[in-house]
Amino acid sequence: MAQLYFYYSAMNAGKSTTLLQSAYNYRERGMRVEIFTAALDDRYHVGKVASRIGLQADAHLYSDDTDMLAAVEKIQPNENKRIDCLLIDEAQFLTKHQVQQLTHLVDDLGIPVLAYGLRTDFQGETFEGSKYLLAWADKLVELKTVCHCGRKANFVVRRDETGKPIRDGEQVQVGGNDSYESMCRKHFRELIW
Repeated sequence: MAQLYFYYSAMNAGKSTTLLQSAYNYRERGMRVEIFTAALDDRYHVGKVASRIGLQADAHLYSDDTDMLAAVEKIQPNENKRIDCLLIDEAQFLTKHQVQQLTHLVDDLGIPVLAYGLRTDFQGETFEGSKYLLAWADKLVELKTVCHCGRKANFVVRRDETGKPIRDGEQVQVGGNDSYESMCRKHFRELIW
């Protein structure tokens, strides 16, 4: 029975690495896996999911206007080319409608969907995709990382070029360790709230 999974965390918990390991596991068993990633995240390569430890794989791109049902139908035109699992990287960037479409893929077409993304932004607010995945996923899995103090990090702080925390701005600003730091709630509160 297919299910919708949401693997969520702060940055640097290994979401992309876990996604790539899942893809490998399916493929090793002769199963067909398709990977999607957000078009706006081009830090490594366009059309690639890459982990900080050097693993990478080709991926289809999605943006706010992508119809996920049509995109899957295009790459799975018939049952002879059935997709055994759909993997979504940067799932926080999905829209509400796209998450609804993922539930259709699971419930009506029987395709398991594994979505990986951030739970919250740099202000502690949920992203649209994360909000609906947290609400509608069959299984929620938290991937853990640590704050500089050693506690579990579940928030992300955005920093400017001088290292000072940023409290306001656009929700989406693609960046890595140069712009963001994962922190526990206590240290996040001290800097942001």
